[in-house]
Amino acid sequence: MKQSSVDRRTILLLAAAAISASSLHAATDEKPKQLVIGYQKFGVLLVAKAQRLLEKRFEPNGVTIKWVEFPFGPPMLEALGAGAIDYGFTGDAPPIFAQAAHGRLTYVAAIPANAYGQGVVTPRHSAIAGVADLKGKRIGVAKGSSAHNLLVSTLESANLAFDDVTPVYLAPADAAAAFTRGAIDAWSIWDPYLAIAELNAGARQLEIDAAAAAQSSFFLANADFAARYPALVDEINDEIAKAAAWAAAHRAEVAALYAAASGVPLAAQRKSVDRAEFALVSLDDAIIAEQQRVADRFLRLGLIPAHLDIRDIVWKHKPAG
Repeated sequence: MKQSSVDRRTILLLAAAAISASSLHAATDEKPKQLVIGYQKFGVLLVAKAQRLLEKRFEPNGVTIKWVEFPFGPPMLEALGAGAIDYGFTGDAPPIFAQAAHGRLTYVAAIPANAYGQGVVTPRHSAIAGVADLKGKRIGVAKGSSAHNLLVSTLESANLAFDDVTPVYLAPADAAAAFTRGAIDAWSIWDPYLAIAELNAGARQLEIDAAAAAQSSFFLANADFAARYPALVDEINDEIAKAAAWAAAHRAEVAALYAAASGVPLAAQRKSVDRAEFALVSLDDAIIAEQQRVADRFLRLGLIPAHLDIRDIVWKHKPAG
């Protein structure tokens, strides 16, 4: 299928079309005519897209697949919560902000936490030697992203408050430019942007507590879609698990795929893929508890308006058998 992209201005139009289409379906085991997947130019969903796993599984039964590209997690989950897409993948922070905004979404699977693939970096010749030296500094970060949580947890690990730094909220591409020209003192970011900064700009990762850096990632579905088509979500997860297992065993091919899709140099993609986690698991108590800690952290900082219970939007469906 031809890929498409979406921005904030088109989300409401897509959502209106999705809501109109969904009104034709009561709770049923039947399948919709189209499945809309949100993805980015990296990650296991891109692997599944390249291998046409969903197309092979569903198109023989009359279900077409539409892929919609997003630059990072928050706009994807805005679309997901509004019903403009059915399924997507993102880091730990975007679902919390989406839940706080009453988006209609549900966690359906996870990639377990690891302490790699994200970091807080400084310019090569910066006088910042450790996390404690970030006090009073300007730090670039994508608001509401997993890097936002990484920055907060990193500061807390060094007994610094978020108010001790000046966050500069920038999308990754804008933050990269600001970092290169010295407009920010440090940058909290994920791969492949992290790898690019290390290889091209000589960025130095600060040594941070492994527990602060460990972050799970999540596969999510629109809540109404998951409630209407639980068996279909099982099938999607099954295909994504196959893509994850293949990616874990074929990292060189994955790096080449990412490079071709994104235009990011192959060396940077190799670096990021080599330290990536490829897996798909159900949300267990440990994963839920860690995500709850992230939500509670954002509440303490006033970044979300009220307490959230992560379990409220964890998928409770049990596969048959």
